[in-house]
Amino acid sequence: MSQLRKDSSLGALTPEGIEFVLFPAGLPIRTLAYSIDKFAQWIILLAIWLSSHALKNAFGIWLMLILNFCVDWFYHVIWDMVFRGQSPGKRLMGIRVVRSDGAPVDAASSFLRNLLRFADTFFFLCPIALISMAASPGFRRLGDWAGGTLVVYTAKVAGISRQPAGFWLANQAPIVPVYPLSHEEKQAILMFARRYPLLGEARANEIACPFAQQLRGAAGTDESLSDAAYLLGIARKLSGETP
Repeated sequence: MSQLRKDSSLGALTPEGIEFVLFPAGLPIRTLAYSIDKFAQWIILLAIWLSSHALKNAFGIWLMLILNFCVDWFYHVIWDMVFRGQSPGKRLMGIRVVRSDGAPVDAASSFLRNLLRFADTFFFLCPIALISMAASPGFRRLGDWAGGTLVVYTAKVAGISRQPAGFWLANQAPIVPVYPLSHEEKQAILMFARRYPLLGEARANEIACPFAQQLRGAAGTDESLSDAAYLLGIARKLSGETP
């Protein structure tokens, strides 16, 4: 196991009953990521100040105030949406924000967790955030509790190869299920495909094995495909995509 995984693991259960393990990032690596992001924010604010100062009029002052507000309150939200839960600091440190069940973070969850950042950092050196992270499973600060999120290590840190967004589904040949699937089964397969890039190949195959073997029970299924690839093929068929 990677030396970076010094924090305890945390089990997660999806609404479809898929169980897997997340590896929450602890205080040291999150502090480094936050410091990088804070430095990036200062650079942006300095550029805004220099630009507004060059205008030398009331418009420049108001523009500086508005952009300063946007940087303070929406910096992390925008990066979470652009890079699927990763600000520049988190991206460099190999961690990302996900929802508590391991699903990619959405705009509402990201906004809530960052709205509470003010409360977490209310006093110098962020004692509220430190106490909350130390006392809670998954090292959650108040913003994580409010938004229902976790900060976890990515597959990159674990040494697992990762593909660009969409690759895991767009490059799978559609597979027709061997028997009609119930609504719950379809949703479970689609949710598995959604979480696939956060799991890594080895863990994805481990999770997919029981369900895939059940679906392969009928004759004529392609045994050359891995269990994860087999479910991804069905997911592509269910999603309505064509090659």
